[in-house]
Amino acid sequence: MSYEQITAPEAGERITVTNAETGELDIPDTPIIPIIHGDGIGTDVGPAAQQVLEAAAEATGRSIEWLRVYAGESARERYGENLPEDTVSAIRDHRIAIKGPLTTPVGAGFRSLNVALRQELDLYANVRPTYHLSGVPSPVKNPSAMDMVTFRENTEDVYAGIEWEAGTAGADEVRDFLENQMDYDEVMHDGPIGIGIKPITEFGTKRLVRQAIDYALENNRPSVTLVHKGNIMKFTEGAFRDWGYEVAEEEYGDITITEDELWDEYDGEQPADTLLIKDRIADNMLQQLLTRTDQYDVIATMNLNGDYMSDAAGAQIGGLGIAPGGNFGDGLCLAEPVHGSAPKYAGQDKVNPTAIILSGRIMFEYMGWKDAGELVRDAVEQTILDGDVTYDLHRQIEDGTKLATSEFADAVVRNIDELAS
Repeated sequence: MSYEQITAPEAGERITVTNAETGELDIPDTPIIPIIHGDGIGTDVGPAAQQVLEAAAEATGRSIEWLRVYAGESARERYGENLPEDTVSAIRDHRIAIKGPLTTPVGAGFRSLNVALRQELDLYANVRPTYHLSGVPSPVKNPSAMDMVTFRENTEDVYAGIEWEAGTAGADEVRDFLENQMDYDEVMHDGPIGIGIKPITEFGTKRLVRQAIDYALENNRPSVTLVHKGNIMKFTEGAFRDWGYEVAEEEYGDITITEDELWDEYDGEQPADTLLIKDRIADNMLQQLLTRTDQYDVIATMNLNGDYMSDAAGAQIGGLGIAPGGNFGDGLCLAEPVHGSAPKYAGQDKVNPTAIILSGRIMFEYMGWKDAGELVRDAVEQTILDGDVTYDLHRQIEDGTKLATSEFADAVVRNIDELAS
């Protein structure tokens, strides 16, 4: 593979697609994996994650050859643009990658690079597992009840970026259309108005729900919950709900049951060989995350709902500093932490790298390296149980040792070595 300003390492092997229809991959024991360190604290947590993931790979008889690629500030310095073609092509060519946080301005400036990467690579499922690590302080009484995986549609909804700024010709044209064609003059009022469009497609919905169902079946999860606001947005979020049930019935009808069937045919006792498909209104679901936490396993929802819900769920297990994430396409995975770039802490070797390290666990599981992924999780948990933590956790626990970002990575690697011996 030839690129403008990056060169793939000669020692590793490229991950390849063996089945274009299913996205099945051939994973060598020494894969080349692109990595974006990211903006702000990415300069600290990116190298820390590399160190830990390398150790877990080596402990399970494998190795990683890293291919450094660039986006955001580092790309502007190197290429003069935020998202160079080198980066997009390298991730597409090598199939599996990991990135740190990238800065997105609020209200102005360039478009979200995270969204741009997902859309350029058609990474349509944003996957966010939420589970508690022993020893992590939590604001709830029973954080271990939270063990949920959110499948958040990545390419549609308001994140598609179809909007017009107040006072522009485009906003005025859409306003005129709404007033003249749809009798919406009563809600428009006088003065500037910003307008956005929320697209939800059958295609995008069904492939997202299909990913969620496949994940639930492969990981012995008993239910998939469709989360929506279909009682109000009937033709977008309501359609998401309906299309979700359709794909479950049409493609998985021999294994799935609905809640109505659960009670009408099984008196509320789910048979062991079935997957329960249910749905919840989004605002009610935010409440049930707290009040009925253990009733939810895999969530399938749209982009904005998924952002709200996964952050709320993350708060129950200790916050976004330890919340991992990944973006799945067909035979593509880009792992990334949920948190932002926190530029005021950049270069201070201070912040918690757990989120990007556990995002590496998602990457390993996508590759079929579940043993390496479990080793990463267990070593991080043991490090925290030992009281060896970064400043954010240190201030919440007693008798702990406050570590720098790099020192925390060193401690996790030591625990990997001990657990693997």
